[in-house]
This record gives sequence, structure tokens and C-alpha cells, in this order.
Amino acid sequence: MTALGIEKKLILILVISPILLVLIVFALAFIQRDKSSKTLQKSEPLKIGSLAPDFTFPDLNDSERKLSDYRGKVVFINIWATWCPPCIYEMPSMQRLYDQLKGEDFEILAISIDALGKQVVEPFIQKYHLTFPILLDPTGKIKKLYATTGVPESFIVDKNGILVLKVIGPQKWDSEAVLKFFRRLIQGEVS
Repeated sequence: MTALGIEKKLILILVISPILLVLIVFALAFIQRDKSSKTLQKSEPLKIGSLAPDFTFPDLNDSERKLSDYRGKVVFINIWATWCPPCIYEMPSMQRLYDQLKGEDFEILAISIDALGKQVVEPFIQKYHLTFPILLDPTGKIKKLYATTGVPESFIVDKNGILVLKVIGPQKWDSEAVLKFFRRLIQGEVS
């Protein structure tokens, strides 16, 4: 074999080898993704009228808060993050709703899914003067448990722990109609 023939084979090997390597890496990644997607269970969307899944998360004082401990109260569960503009938009109206219904059989449990947890949530709470309970879920377990598609998402649970409403996206929570809805729910007039 001539030097020119060896040189051509060497160039061909040098060009084809990286391409083959990239193809092998993509094939392995695809096979792995396919295997992992088969082992993951998809969360079913929560159904209105079903029992709200129970959860336990720490609040900003490291006290554990459990949804089932609020049986006998209407619970407004809000899943949010500090980096979410729609969440920031609705928080002041949630505070006004909380101020209006404080002392009644009502509670807000706002669950932050911020990965940095208390480090970013505490300054946010202070900036917006929020006084309702904020729970921390830096690993995002609530997203799977409640089958969320993004933030904010809110779930309204009646006194018996039954899901009565799911709201995707930000809302003006202190409107007269919303306040009337919550008061009727607290009185047991809505099911």
C-alpha cells in the first residue's frame, strides 16, 4: 500500500470516528431516556370531588405543616416560586384575601418550590409583607403529588378535605366574587 493510500485511510478514520462516537452517544442516551420514561409513573390529574392528597412540608420556622391537620377549615393551597412573575402578581391579592378571612375557618398554605428554599423565600416574604403560612418544598414533591403543569397553581379544599376547585395561573383573589365564594364555602353552602 502506498503512502497516499494509508494517508487517505487515516483521514477517513479520523473523520468517521468522531461521527460514529456522537451517533453512539445519542443512541445510548435515547435508549436510557426510553427506559427511564417507562419506569416513571405519570401523575393523574386531580379530580374535583376527590380527597386532596395529604402532604407535610416545613414552614419558615422549620415547623412541619400537614394538610390533614387543617380538617375543619377551608384550605387554599397555592404552589408558587419567587422567580415566577404571575406568582408575584397574585401574592398581594392573596394577602388581602387572607386578611379578610383571618379568624374564620380558613387557611392559606402557599408552597414554594424554589430550589434554594428559605434563602430566597424569606426575603420575598418580607418584601411583599406576606403573613399567611409559607411552606418549603425545594425538591418539588408537591408538583408530582398534585400533578401540576407549572406555577402558580391553586387548589381549594373544603372542610372535609375534598378538592372543590383547581385554578391554573394567577388570579385576583380579593375580588368580591372570590370573597363571596370562600365565605359560602366556609359556611358549607358550596359543595
